Amino acid sequence: MNPIDSQTSRTRDTDRTTRIHLSLYDRTKFLLLFAIVFLVLVWASMADNPLLNFQDACIEIERSHAWLLLIAIVELIRQIHFIAAEVAAPYHGIWQKYFSFVDSALHRLSDWTRYRLSRVIKGVLLVFLLAIVLGAIYKETPVKALFLAPKALWSAMPMLGQLLFAVFFIIIQFGAMFWFLSRGGVDTYFPDDIRTRFTDVWGQDHVLNRIRENLMFLEKPEEIEKHGGYVPGGILLWGPPGTGKTLMAESIAGETGKPFVFVDPGAFTNMFFGVGVLKVKSLFRKLRKLALRYGGVVVFFDEADSLGNRGSISSGGQQRQGLNIFGDQCHGGTYLSEAAASLLVRESFVVGGAAGGGNGGGMGTLQALLTELSGLKKPRGFFNRIVRRTLGMRPKNPPKYRILVVMATNMPEALDEALLRPGRIDRMYRVGYPSKAGRVRTYEGYLAKVSHSLSEVEIDKLATITPYATGATIKDTINEALITAIRGGRTSITWPDVIKAKQLKELGPSEDVEYIERERHAVAVHEACHAVMAHRMRQHMAIDLATIEKGSDYLGMVASIPPDDQFTRWRSEYQSDILVSLASLAGERMFFDGDNSSGVSGDLESATTIASLMEGHWGMGSTISSHASNRRFEVGAPGGGKGKDDSAKEMRRALADRIEDNLAGLLNRAQEILKENRNEVLALAHALETHKTLSGEDVAAVIDGLQGSIVDGRPYKDPLFLAKIESYHSASLVAHREHRTPDVVIPTISLS
Repeated sequence: MNPIDSQTSRTRDTDRTTRIHLSLYDRTKFLLLFAIVFLVLVWASMADNPLLNFQDACIEIERSHAWLLLIAIVELIRQIHFIAAEVAAPYHGIWQKYFSFVDSALHRLSDWTRYRLSRVIKGVLLVFLLAIVLGAIYKETPVKALFLAPKALWSAMPMLGQLLFAVFFIIIQFGAMFWFLSRGGVDTYFPDDIRTRFTDVWGQDHVLNRIRENLMFLEKPEEIEKHGGYVPGGILLWGPPGTGKTLMAESIAGETGKPFVFVDPGAFTNMFFGVGVLKVKSLFRKLRKLALRYGGVVVFFDEADSLGNRGSISSGGQQRQGLNIFGDQCHGGTYLSEAAASLLVRESFVVGGAAGGGNGGGMGTLQALLTELSGLKKPRGFFNRIVRRTLGMRPKNPPKYRILVVMATNMPEALDEALLRPGRIDRMYRVGYPSKAGRVRTYEGYLAKVSHSLSEVEIDKLATITPYATGATIKDTINEALITAIRGGRTSITWPDVIKAKQLKELGPSEDVEYIERERHAVAVHEACHAVMAHRMRQHMAIDLATIEKGSDYLGMVASIPPDDQFTRWRSEYQSDILVSLASLAGERMFFDGDNSSGVSGDLESATTIASLMEGHWGMGSTISSHASNRRFEVGAPGGGKGKDDSAKEMRRALADRIEDNLAGLLNRAQEILKENRNEVLALAHALETHKTLSGEDVAAVIDGLQGSIVDGRPYKDPLFLAKIESYHSASLVAHREHRTPDVVIPTISLS
């Protein structure tokens, strides 16, 4: 049986039947302290009275300082109680049942407050015991002896010692200043401080299974080392924002029985040169101590791209939802497939600039981090490195530090290449958009936390119509749906609440404005042309919604979604994308007697970009050669100088001619399709003017003349009603030319 598959989540602290075991140091530190104080007092008593033997001195100190023995007995009883609770579940259960009020009273204080109070109490105890010891040595009261000790130490120093102390004090001042500046940005969580487990992460099972493997090797390194391998020491989680990278790291902290160190993205951002290097050294010094004490440690660097890069950054992909890359009337590109929209984003923005230096490479921080991650095994400790070598002895080899480095970023191309080499980052996992099954599981997880009436079929449909939803967006959508339900006076989420929340998050709130009537009709015809073309010609995308409600950066839009998780794109699909883009220009010219608005600019840009890539890169045009390769290798440009420039211009001109020919042919085809569907375009434009926003189901109902979820499309197949719509369009066309209100009001559907 595979040991990885048989692993289960580690038990939470609240689910334990026994108390967590204390380390030997934590169990004996106070007893050792009391024993040392007792022996010092005995030594002081024997020094004052040479005739007093050790046994009599112990008896005398026991009588005069009985409180010290009493405290030691109390501490011993406390440790016996802890041992019993660690090995005997019934005893621990009885204590939790009848004396849990003690823990409840303590945990009313915050963790930080309890930590600081414990530090103060321990400090006061140490000062108190020191005063008792000094009082026995100086034969003074403990308080007075506490103040006499520094004076006696200073007077006993020779002049050279005082000078050395002054120099050392100046060094301490500088060291303290840099120590203060190097603090912050690193948080340490000990086992069971975090309750998140792998079962709380949904939709990324393939990544979690590999992370489980890393944790198994961290817990049981002999499983791979006995066969000659080594434990992978670095993981990079990369992918779009909101897909669960940080949540995975938090679940690692909950699953592992090792300390978890969180490094803030701005931890190495400093004003002074060298402070970042000190922070790196201090961080890994802490990691080594924790690794030796607990048998391993996990360190997490969030937003690892903030570490800097000695090379250049290239642009990463951008999310499609809510992104208007053209700023035009039609919210350009929203009706395109995800692949087409991503290409448009990359081609529409010019991103560059060097990222060398920055907070990483330029300040030495990144170099220090690379050095610490390289795994250089150098001797540790002053005695081991200095004293043993002085005595002619070979320093001991350092122990194996079990340190698992986890980094997360949504810009992996911004990371330094040396940081990603094996030995530093051994495994890189893409935490991408969850599959449909993952989205269903994520919706079920967040819906289980609220009251709802959604069926399994509706949850499956919701996962289908949100193809690029991340865990963060799903959580936000469910929360927005709950707010919508509460606003309506309900506490349970319904299907309409989720749809409203989805539209609000994708489109933003609509602006409370009213179009003038002729402009409303023009926008409706524009969007209806897109929708009818998409419905008739495109099979790889389904219409999600169509609207003419004005948003912050669009007048209307037709949004589409893929019905399936598809990872390849074909020529016919890109051609249908171009037809949908060109439908607005073809439709406006057809319905407005050759006139068209500036709102088609974004549509033309998207169509041209896709056609350019089809013709010059993807082998989907009239030629086979790649324009990018021709340009890179200067094909067709022998020699140099003016001939080279002329050849490059000729190549671009030839490419532009082929693209124009392709677009012209597709524009003619779009005009023919719209002519065949003239009635459907005007019918859908009427429905948009009447209802403002239509779902994909209602759009199909109007075009096909069927009953939709909200809109009844059957009246739109009535020749008499179609004649009224045509008459209204003719009046709107005249009003458009003369810039006035149409003479005919928009027809209404009779409910009878």
